[in-house]
Amino acid sequence: MKTYVQQIMLGTVTGNEAKARETLRRIKAAGYDGLELNRFMIHPSPLVVRVLTKAAGMPTGNSGKLDWASLIRESGLSVVTLHADLGSLENNLMDVVQDARTFNTDTVVITGMYRFAYNSAKDVTELAERLNKAGRLLKENGIALLYHNHNAELLRTDSGTCAYDILIEKTDPDYVNFEFDSYWFTDAGADAKMWMKKLGTRMKLWHATDRGARQKGSCMTPILKEDSVELGTGNMDLAGMLEIAKENGVSAIVLESHRNWINKDPLSSMELSAKWLKENV
Repeated sequence: MKTYVQQIMLGTVTGNEAKARETLRRIKAAGYDGLELNRFMIHPSPLVVRVLTKAAGMPTGNSGKLDWASLIRESGLSVVTLHADLGSLENNLMDVVQDARTFNTDTVVITGMYRFAYNSAKDVTELAERLNKAGRLLKENGIALLYHNHNAELLRTDSGTCAYDILIEKTDPDYVNFEFDSYWFTDAGADAKMWMKKLGTRMKLWHATDRGARQKGSCMTPILKEDSVELGTGNMDLAGMLEIAKENGVSAIVLESHRNWINKDPLSSMELSAKWLKENV
């Protein structure tokens, strides 16, 4: 099973070519096979996008000005998937296809929808139909489509059915499958392992981070705030999830965290998580 780092972790350490090269060197030295890229980070993005992502705890930096194709080629790393938005697939499909081909990946991932009513069964059903259409068009171009969850998909819709259940039921496995993020479902109080088993072989990739509290000195109160932490340092049953991922035939694990990095450094965080991956995967 191969291992990759999500580009969203790297916004603060890829602001120029020198930083990007050093970052890619450390990723390779830590034992990862490569990266999972985001289209909005490999192309110049408007200032408002960078401000909003930073406010959401996901600083993307200004890495879109860099020649990522050359940087990755020079690094010897590979690209497992390309994250895109559904609007781009619907309006500029061939641009996304060309980006995927540029980075030698055969998989595009749709992340959760913004400003979307996950509590509406009608809207979620329509989303499944849109995903099926986009997946069919991508498949005609030799590219697979995966859907990446956050925690909003666990909302109960007005039909009483969980939004994620609707997406699983209404999407065609010939055109749409899943990149499962176990952190976000755990964060929402769900049994991530149950959902992994439910997805079965439709779970193609596993987005992983750990969840726990990082204590600094004595506890001021008996209640600690939980957040993402490095693999193996929290309290998620990663070993159990890894076994299910293997049973499902998952080909790769993608590390992703947005904040709360040890030493406030995403590269130190990435390297510590690599230790768990080396010992367990």
